[in-house]
Amino acid sequence: MSFTIAIIGRPNVGKSTLFNRLVGQKLALVDDEPGVTRDRREGEATLGDLEFTIIDTAGLDEGAKDSLTARMQEQTETAIKLADALMFVVDARAGLTPTDRAFADFARRADKPVLLLANKSEGKHGDAGAMEAYALGLGDPIQVSAEHGEGLGELYDALRALMPAPPEEDEETEGDETEEDSATRPIRVAIVGRPNAGKSTLINHLLGEERLLTSPEAGTTRDSIAVEMQWKGRAFRVFDTAGLRRRSRIEEKLEKLSVADALRAVRFAEVVVLMMDAQIRFEEQDLRIADLIEREGRALVIAVNKWDLMPGKTAQISALRSDADHWLPQVAGVPIVAVSGLMGEGIDRLMQAIIDAYAVWNRRVPTSALNRWFEQAIHANPPPAVSGRRLKLNYITQTKARPPSFVLFCSRADAVPQSYLRYLTNSLREAFDLPGTPVRITLREKANPFAHKRKRPS
Repeated sequence: MSFTIAIIGRPNVGKSTLFNRLVGQKLALVDDEPGVTRDRREGEATLGDLEFTIIDTAGLDEGAKDSLTARMQEQTETAIKLADALMFVVDARAGLTPTDRAFADFARRADKPVLLLANKSEGKHGDAGAMEAYALGLGDPIQVSAEHGEGLGELYDALRALMPAPPEEDEETEGDETEEDSATRPIRVAIVGRPNAGKSTLINHLLGEERLLTSPEAGTTRDSIAVEMQWKGRAFRVFDTAGLRRRSRIEEKLEKLSVADALRAVRFAEVVVLMMDAQIRFEEQDLRIADLIEREGRALVIAVNKWDLMPGKTAQISALRSDADHWLPQVAGVPIVAVSGLMGEGIDRLMQAIIDAYAVWNRRVPTSALNRWFEQAIHANPPPAVSGRRLKLNYITQTKARPPSFVLFCSRADAVPQSYLRYLTNSLREAFDLPGTPVRITLREKANPFAHKRKRPS
């Protein structure tokens, strides 16, 4: 079982910067504004030959009961309970504050090993603050600079002494990856949508715990938080993302960072669930997000949330299907599921839709069946003549899946009308049952075997 360490401390001491340094990539948002991190975020960290799980947490701060700040601290307390050890981070440049002293007592009461890190100790400016840290009674402070990577050698020594010895590895099985391992790899799912669509509430219901912060206030989620879950024996890695507003409405730097993080989650995902509010569905921003997902080539599932608030549900179910096909013709047949993240309605249907969409996204069409379809499609609707010359479509082949992508060889690629290409795409989608997933058809001119021969002089 992996050794787990939680990074704790007051806001803006560099916890997320240290987290990014240890996981080797910029997973957590970093900004000068205090309180950027709200949910706890886990990552697989390495330092030399040490491997461990690291948890980034919200800054320890006091808040009124049931306030957002209080719920953020509850997330941090949960991370402390899950951890085997703590990294208590202070700002060496700012020196100790009363908040540092108060939460040092909190860390001691956790009754777990604590590493005291004096961050921002680059140069000589942090020496005084590091010396002050002795007063916390948490042992010798380790002077580091998470931003510049200084002091990691000393941190390695402290961690090496703290962590258990690694288990002996079996040389015969080391490094071998079986087909079964590949088949059980988690499906990566990103949950996206406009602010306050209920994304975090849905994921909390899937997990059966208050893992992610929720609030009636729009914009509660900032980081794209990844959580692991199981459903009917299938593993999933689900990404909660910040709400996506129209670009013209995004003014604050922090929101721009959150949106960029959400877009990265979409590109990393295999299936993207677009959540809409049942009472204001298929808004312009919803359509823009769906178009972005299609352009990124990801499998799409639409979840219409807050369905428990809708009157006359039965009559409106059929309208969802027709609305989706009307507004999103580029992903015709996209799975659409009515859910209630708060009440748990429709969750099983949504999870099955995700698995089905993932299977379609990975589908390969047999070459013989593809050729038969191609001949029938051209016979039923021949390509038009352009500038008085007939277009010749030679053959089509599938080059890859994820999403299903095809290459169509023809005589004049630049002359094939987009309307005819849409006809082929829709016919292909219908013939081979590829609902909702992006279908790519690339045109390529077939090489002319006589092009190198010159015409005889007359």
